[in-house]
Order: sequence, then C-alpha cells, then structure tokens
Amino acid sequence: MKRDFTQRFSFLVNDVARLFGAQFDRLARERIGLSRAQCRVLGALAMRGEPMSQAELAHHLELSAMTVGGLCERLEAAGWVRRTTSPVDRRAKEVQLAEGAEKALDAALHISDGLQARALAALSPEERAQLVALLIKARRGLMESSSDAAGEVQP
Repeated sequence: MKRDFTQRFSFLVNDVARLFGAQFDRLARERIGLSRAQCRVLGALAMRGEPMSQAELAHHLELSAMTVGGLCERLEAAGWVRRTTSPVDRRAKEVQLAEGAEKALDAALHISDGLQARALAALSPEERAQLVALLIKARRGLMESSSDAAGEVQP
C-alpha cells in the first residue's frame, strides 16, 4: 500500500525546513562565505548578547561539543568570533562575536529574508502573519507536551 505523507504537518514542516536550509546554505556560502551552521553560531551569540561557553553554545544549537569547537575554530580564523579562556573554568572556552560580525549577520538575514519572501510569495500579508502565529502555537503545544513523561499527546 502506497502512503502519502505530503499533507502531514510533520512532513511539511520538515520538508520546508530542509529546502529552506539547503537553499540558505548554498546562498550564504556563495555570498558571504559562511555555512548555514556558522550563521547559526553567529545568530545564537547575537541573540544572547554576551559571551557563551562552547558547551552552552553546543547545547543551545543541539550540536556536539566537537562540532561546535570546529565551527568556532573556523569562525575565529576568519575573524567573526573571539574565543577566550573562561574566567570561571580555565578548561572552558568562551565565545563572543568579533567586530564586523554584525555585517555578516545582516547579510545572512538579508539572504533569509529573500528566501522567505520567495517561499511565501503566494500568501497575503495577513496569511503570512497567521502562518507565523499558528506555528508559534504549534511550537508552544509541543514545548508544553514535552513535560509529558511518555512523550505522547493523547488523541
């Protein structure tokens, strides 16, 4: 029996994220020389507004410490971040945005805005606002249900 998953919420959300991510990665590499993962690191640091340990950054991005370490090494070599030894734990590295990183973030946001405009071109401004509001509600519902010990929401 052939099954059609194209109308299922989880399939659609994951497929949109995959397509958006792949296109963003290609454009970011071409235009600003940064990968999507590197842009995520810069974005997380910008949202935090203060230095983060590499371990905190890895936890926040849901990546391994080794992966974040490699991303931070490349970003530091390119001058986008600074890493310093933590004043609290000499074994830990703290990461913060370097001068000029805002320019890279602005370029990444410009790429994202262009992709978003293309993805949502068929929607009216009201539909776009409604889509975002509905996704926020869906996220909230999943966050609230994550405290369920079984991890399942009853029908």
